[in-house]
Amino acid sequence: MKIINPATEALIREVKEDSDLSVRKKFERAQAAQCQWATVPISQRVEAMARFERLLDEETDRLAEVLTSEVGKPIRESHNELAGARHRIRYFVEHSEAVLEAGTVHEETGMVEYLEYEPLGVVGNISAWNYPYLVGVNVFVPALIGGNAVLYKPSEYATLTGLELGRLLHRAGIPKDIFQTLVGGPAIGKKLLRLPLDGYFFTGSYQTGRSIAEAVRSRLVPLGMELGGKDPLYVADDVLDISQVAKAVVEGCFYNNGQSCCAVERVYVQQKIYRQFLEAFLGEVKKLRVGDPLDPTVTQGPITRPRHRLLLEVQVRDAVAKGAKLLEGGHRWGKRGFFFEPTVLTRVNHKMRVMKEETFGPVIGIQSVRDDAQAVRLMNDTEYGLTAAVYSGSESRARAILKQIDAGTGYWNCCDRVSPNLPWSGRKHSGIGATLSTVGIQTFVRPKAYHLRGDHPLPSC
Repeated sequence: MKIINPATEALIREVKEDSDLSVRKKFERAQAAQCQWATVPISQRVEAMARFERLLDEETDRLAEVLTSEVGKPIRESHNELAGARHRIRYFVEHSEAVLEAGTVHEETGMVEYLEYEPLGVVGNISAWNYPYLVGVNVFVPALIGGNAVLYKPSEYATLTGLELGRLLHRAGIPKDIFQTLVGGPAIGKKLLRLPLDGYFFTGSYQTGRSIAEAVRSRLVPLGMELGGKDPLYVADDVLDISQVAKAVVEGCFYNNGQSCCAVERVYVQQKIYRQFLEAFLGEVKKLRVGDPLDPTVTQGPITRPRHRLLLEVQVRDAVAKGAKLLEGGHRWGKRGFFFEPTVLTRVNHKMRVMKEETFGPVIGIQSVRDDAQAVRLMNDTEYGLTAAVYSGSESRARAILKQIDAGTGYWNCCDRVSPNLPWSGRKHSGIGATLSTVGIQTFVRPKAYHLRGDHPLPSC
């Protein structure tokens, strides 16, 4: 498999793909090793993750360069991602033992009710390229701490990073058979789905997620999916500082080139402040700099997947043909690499593809609305339900609006944010299940309840 630099179109290196035989053998080794791994005290599994976090810190400069070279993420954003991954790992290290601790939950005369947690077994993790560290640790860190073996299939666009993750996990003390990386494209993912795993976890598009759900539904094992979004943001007329709000919204729209599942993809602005907001927004967009992602002053690298630029062009053309006004960008950039200009469309409406389909790129539509009621109606007019944001000077007003939005996460005066303290979940086409927080720790284990009558000894942990 050829690994191509999306900024230069140069070959980085070639790696050997897995085969039917190698995928099967990796599964068999994982299955044979998992029972022993489950007997390792959780404190030791947690300590291995603490070592993994420290290794990410020690090698962060090189790891950031590898990430930037294969996905095109600006180097400072690669460093940010690694820092965020370490933050999430520390959360799991600090909280997993308490969350998974076995113990008595109720006791009365002659009866003890006791709860413990067992691993699922061998789980498959088909991961994404846009944040390979962040979405990876959401799954494989709590899965490994919980006593599972993991077959990890990184995106073909983040293969080198996936191999680095495996190398560092093994250095940290995770047995090689317990965490194994599968190399290849969609065909390898399909081979993984044919294995009789004890859980399947996917991060990516709704279309692929739906096909995965259909492929494994008869097995009645846990299925977790973090899928896409068409995340709305509403700017109310009582914001305290329009220029600062515009700056924050631009970052929410264009960070990582808009290639984030929770990127802002639709902006609604109350008509009283629409012109003022738009002027400030365009001023911030003009400050964005497209170019070599290894340059620390560059904010916008290339699109990771070259064919995705076609979708961006189609959405822009469709919007303009239906009456939208193109105020900024809208075209490919440069002679080499898969670049696309930061793009701003106004006079948009929900008959346009750019306001209904997931964009996953540096293109944003901004629509004027009369009031909160119209904003709520338009924000809910979507098949997705990942996040929604409200900028307002009033918390009570923002909460009232967010309460009406069918999404897994609500933001007041912030956006495009994920915290390990809170569960990360989507609704509708944005996924099923949850990662992060105590909920995400328990996602990768099964509760086992004991009703113990008399003076019988309690089972060992």
